[in-house]
Amino acid sequence: MVIGIGMVLTLLVATMLTTSVSGLVKSNGDQDSAAALAAAYAGIEDYQSRLANDNTYQQYGNAASTFSNPPKTSANPNPYVSKFTSANGNDAFGLGASGTWAKIPGSTRAQYRYEVDNSAYYSTGIIRLRSTGEVGTTVRSEVAELKQNGFINYLYFTDYEVSDPAVSNLNCTPTYDWKTPHDSDCTELQFGPSDDLQGPVHSNDSLLICGSKFESTVETGYRVAGTAKPYNIPSSTCSAAQFTYQAGYAPVYSPPITMPATNLNMKQETRSDLTDTTVPRPGCLYTGPTTITFNDGGTMTVRSPWTVKTNWTADASGNPNGGIISGDCGTPGTGVGQLGSSTGQTINVPQNNLIYVQNVPHTTSNDPNYYSTSAKPTGLSCTGAAGGSTTGNGLGYPAAGEVAPTYASGTASYGCDTGDVFVKGTVQGKVTVAAENYVYVTDDLKYSTTDASNNLLGLVGNGAVWVYNPVDSNGALLDTSNTGITIDAAILSVLHTFQVQNYKAAGFKGNLTVLGSIAQKFRGAVGSTTSDRNGNVISRTGYTKVYLYDSRLRYTAPPKFLTPVSTSYGVSTLTETKPAFTANGGDR
Repeated sequence: MVIGIGMVLTLLVATMLTTSVSGLVKSNGDQDSAAALAAAYAGIEDYQSRLANDNTYQQYGNAASTFSNPPKTSANPNPYVSKFTSANGNDAFGLGASGTWAKIPGSTRAQYRYEVDNSAYYSTGIIRLRSTGEVGTTVRSEVAELKQNGFINYLYFTDYEVSDPAVSNLNCTPTYDWKTPHDSDCTELQFGPSDDLQGPVHSNDSLLICGSKFESTVETGYRVAGTAKPYNIPSSTCSAAQFTYQAGYAPVYSPPITMPATNLNMKQETRSDLTDTTVPRPGCLYTGPTTITFNDGGTMTVRSPWTVKTNWTADASGNPNGGIISGDCGTPGTGVGQLGSSTGQTINVPQNNLIYVQNVPHTTSNDPNYYSTSAKPTGLSCTGAAGGSTTGNGLGYPAAGEVAPTYASGTASYGCDTGDVFVKGTVQGKVTVAAENYVYVTDDLKYSTTDASNNLLGLVGNGAVWVYNPVDSNGALLDTSNTGITIDAAILSVLHTFQVQNYKAAGFKGNLTVLGSIAQKFRGAVGSTTSDRNGNVISRTGYTKVYLYDSRLRYTAPPKFLTPVSTSYGVSTLTETKPAFTANGGDR
């Protein structure tokens, strides 16, 4: 009996020890697993930091990785991938059992390595990163998609909340109202009672709000002692603003986002001599006033009489010295069915690419699109649609009976040799249209219902982005319909504004519906409202805003869309995947 009891006690003690030891092993395993995942995320943060300090860092990687697309070569002319080269001093690009790992400071066991896939960078701005963390014998991997934080993070972005001085207030000196009160010559615009913004809002300036509704986050550049000044109210008759993002929400401080000085760097994306480095797939360059009508089915009809070459090359100093005609961009000339003909040319939309419309170059004779100041394309007369002595661009603008707007700076619209683009139609595909001068939206600009989730448009004007709204010599609207207009696009005016032409002309036009995002240097007016002393609307002109954020812009961007002067990369998606390597570093 004593021997039996002793055996039972021995078994109990052995069981307890076994359970204790196995629990200890499991506990250590759990700790290593969590630490390995943390190490993988540390790799993602390291790569983000390197991108923030070097905006060309996406070109680096290890081409031997199965996760990375191979480099562009004559044998493998993948148009989307830049060359992968080694980045000096980065152990995280190691591969294989003998390859290097980047060590996490302060740890003797945790390390990481990562692999880069930049195959979609030039079309969507997305970089895919597979980061693997290792602690002891535990290995875990995560795949992150990184996207630049920029203007398209917001439904509505402004640098200044005043009207564009070049359009209406010549003597206005713009300032941030939270820093220096707005100049009395400036016209500060407000969000009115009928405005409903269904997406994130950011202004570097202070906001003037009268009873408006905001259904997402609102940020301003105002900060005093770490707190945000919510907003300004124009009068005591304003009803309360509605911030429905969350209970008790009000606008918050966010650092200013700096506009670039110009959009001319987008023109670089139409160079044909950088295909082995920074421009693996050149877009289309058009010169002088250009009309683009998007057709459902993935085509567009382009009329561009001044265009000679649709791609260009440059010398070591960046000065134009030649060019080619790209088969993807149409055929220059005035023959039937060519770009300069009266009906233009119908071609395929350059998918995942950029269209840039430049001013006619008059100063550099080596420029392939050069014209002397006295020369014009054959058959082009710089008149409006009515002909005769009406000054215009020869493409139907100004329209018959229209009086072209003249801005405070004395500059008339519809210049004969300016880089203006006039767009409308049904967009199927992904493309960005940029202009060195103005962008005009002349009619509905909608996404096709065919493959709708893959249709994405960017509009970038160095000057203003206009909603076409012509008037006659008496200031009366030529088009008095009130059915509204729809624009599906991410819109950016680098130096000026997004605005409705002649928005004060008598007559209500209906809703201006924008699905996408709007970013602008100055606040643009789209309509005006007259109210009685009780706040009841008496009359309206122009349009009422209906701005809807395209939520896809959180994760992707129109091809080669412009980004702020300084920007960071945020993680748009993060997914754990099976480990990329074994515990000894070899491929699985």
